[in-house]
Amino acid sequence: VQLVESGGGLVTVGGSLRLSCTASGRDFDQNTMGWFRQAPGKEREFVASKRMVSGTTYYADFAKGRFFITAENARMTTYLQMNNLKPEDTAVYYCADQASPRLGSPNTKEKFDYWGQGTQVTVSS
Repeated sequence: VQLVESGGGLVTVGGSLRLSCTASGRDFDQNTMGWFRQAPGKEREFVASKRMVSGTTYYADFAKGRFFITAENARMTTYLQMNNLKPEDTAVYYCADQASPRLGSPNTKEKFDYWGQGTQVTVSS
């Protein structure tokens, strides 16, 4: 399984970015895909996830109403649309793939099996 992220960059406060994650090596439309982030000196934290079969989405509290996870099965790509960005959103953002179902909501890093290399998002004030 390979996950390749893109779309990170430098943006000013209040701006938007769309991150992309393209998967290969397994059935995409049966997966649960997620986004996490890690700021310097902090633990990797959950941002959002999406169950491809049901379409159910999950969001961290800080992401609700600002970030949106979508997917395009034909392209085997997951997106994270990030709006109204704040300096505290600065982090490396990682795409993740849950290879096999886990109990409970897909909102912790322990429930994901494959990871991308990360893409840097920097929000300047």
